Amino acid sequence: MAAGIKTVILLSFVLALGFLMIILSCALWSNWLPLLVALTFVLAPLPNAVFASCGADDFSAAYEPGAGPADLGRFLTACVVVTGFALPLVLAHSEVISSGASAMSIVGGALVYGTITAYTATFRQDGSEFD
Repeated sequence: MAAGIKTVILLSFVLALGFLMIILSCALWSNWLPLLVALTFVLAPLPNAVFASCGADDFSAAYEPGAGPADLGRFLTACVVVTGFALPLVLAHSEVISSGASAMSIVGGALVYGTITAYTATFRQDGSEFD
C-alpha cells in the first residue's frame, strides 16, 4: 500500500478547494447556474467506471475484441468533461453569468475532476488478491 493517509488528506483538501471555488463562483455573483459544472464533473468519471469492465475477459489475446464498450465509456466521459468546460464559457458568452464566475467555475471543476481521477488512479487494484 504505497498510497497512505497523506495522499487521502491531500486529495480531500484539493477536492474541498475545488468545491469551494465552484460555490464561491455562484455566491459571489449571485447566480447559481455555475453549480451545474460541479454536477457535470462529479458525473464525468461514471461512464468510464461503468464501461471499464464490460467485455473484458481473462482469455483474450493481444487483440481485444471486447474493447468497444470501454471505448464507448471513454468517449462518453470525454463528452461530459468537454461539456463541463464549455458550459461556463457558453453561459459567460451569452452574459447569463459573469466571466469571473465562469473562470472560477472552470478552475474549480478541473480541480474536482482531477481529484477524482487521481484518487481512482492512486487506489486502483490491478489483478486479484489471489495472484
